Amino acid sequence: MYKDPIARNLVYVVFGGAILYFGRTLFIPLSYGLFIALLLYPLCQWLEGQRVPRPIAILLSLALLILLVGGMVFLFIRQISALRELWPGLKLKLMGSVTELLTLLERDLQVTPQQGRQWVSQGLERSVGFLFTAVGSILGQSITSLVSLLLVPIYGYLILYYRSPLFRALYLMVPIRLQSEMRNILAESIVSYVSFIKGMLTVYLIVGVLNSLGLYLLGIPHALFFGFIASILTFIPYVGIMIASLFPIAVSWSLYDAVWAPMAVIALYSFVQYLEANLIFPWAVGQRLHLNTLAMLIIIMAGGILWGASGMILFVPFAAIFRLVAQKMEGTEAIILLFGGSK
Repeated sequence: MYKDPIARNLVYVVFGGAILYFGRTLFIPLSYGLFIALLLYPLCQWLEGQRVPRPIAILLSLALLILLVGGMVFLFIRQISALRELWPGLKLKLMGSVTELLTLLERDLQVTPQQGRQWVSQGLERSVGFLFTAVGSILGQSITSLVSLLLVPIYGYLILYYRSPLFRALYLMVPIRLQSEMRNILAESIVSYVSFIKGMLTVYLIVGVLNSLGLYLLGIPHALFFGFIASILTFIPYVGIMIASLFPIAVSWSLYDAVWAPMAVIALYSFVQYLEANLIFPWAVGQRLHLNTLAMLIIIMAGGILWGASGMILFVPFAAIFRLVAQKMEGTEAIILLFGGSK
C-alpha cells in the first residue's frame, strides 16, 4: 500500500504509538512482569539446576525481590513518619512566620489586622483545597495502580512458569531468517536487563554521593543518610525525591532558623535531580546498553509521553532489546546508527 519506505515506517510508528498509548493499562503491568521475569530468570534457572521444583524456585526468587522492594518502602514510610517528630517545632515556626507576615502587611502596605488575617486565611484555605484535590487525584490513581501492582508479580510468575511454551510460540511467530538467532537474542536480552540494573545502581551511587556532599557542605546532620535515602527513592519518579527532601528541609529550617537553609536544600535536590535525569542516567545506563545519550533522552521522553513515569523506566531496556533485534535484520543500518551502535 505504501511504496515509500518513509511513509510506511511513519505509519508503523503512529499505529504502534497509538496501540501502546491506548493499551497502557494492559501493557504497563505486563511489561513490569516481563522485566521481573527476565531479571529473575538466571536465579530461577540456577535454583532449578539444584533440583528445586520450578514453582518453588520462582516463588523463592519473587520473595527475595519483594523483600528488597519492601525494604525500600519501609525506608520511605519511615522517612514520612519521622517528620511527625519535627511537626511541633515546625508549627511554631510557621505561626511565627504568619505573625511576621501580618506585621509586614500592617506596616508597609497599610493593611488592617482584620484584612491581613483574612488574606492569610484565604491563602491557607486555597492551599489546603489544592492539597486535598491533589491527594484525591493521587488516591484515585492509586486504586488503579494498586490493581496493576498486584498483577505484576502474577505476570512475572506466569511468564517464568510458562517460559518454554512461550519461547516456542515466539520462535514460530518470528520471521524464518531470525529463528536461528532467537536463543542468542533471548540471552542477550537478559544481559541487557542485568546491565540496566547495574546502570541504575551506578546512578543511585552517584546521586547519593552528590546529595550527601551537598548536604554536608550545608551543615545538615546525617548528610550521608539523607543523601542516599533520596538517591534510593528516585526509583519513584518525582514523588520519591519530593518526599525524601522534606526531612532535610525541615531539619535545616529547625537548625538555622533562616529561610535560606531550606531554600538551599531545595536548590541542591533540584540541581541533582536535573543532573540525574539529563546527564547521569543517560550516561550511566546508556553506555551499558550501547545507546548514545541523545537516543536515551528521546527514548525517556517518548516513554514519558506514552506511559508516564513507567514508560520512562521501561522503554530504556525495551530500546536495547529492539536494537539487538535490529542488528540481526537486514536494512536496519539507519536505526542502529541512530541508537548509537554499529552493525
